[in-house]
Amino acid sequence: MDISLITTSTSLEGYTIVKHLGVARGITVRSRSIVGNFAGGIQSLFGGRLSIYVELCERAREEAYQHLIQHAQERGANAIINMRYDANEVMNGITEVLAYGTAVVVEKI
Repeated sequence: MDISLITTSTSLEGYTIVKHLGVARGITVRSRSIVGNFAGGIQSLFGGRLSIYVELCERAREEAYQHLIQHAQERGANAIINMRYDANEVMNGITEVLAYGTAVVVEKI
């Protein structure tokens, strides 16, 4: 089942929730490489946007997001509501990124 309806809201306008399937989650754990830390350190000397770290964060969020979708599909969902991200540093330089939400089955009104 393809999931194309994902929202941070608790409902989907134009759809009715016919079944709640529970929490779905996607997780990834990422570390910065020595090269990435060096390049990020150089960028930080000049201030502004740290593109090395932005790209790392975007990749981690996208990976967690894709895992979330996969988990919801495995549960039989066709939508995810109340979607959120969370991130924690597991240890110095190693970060966990979690994407989670409620897997639901919806029907168009």
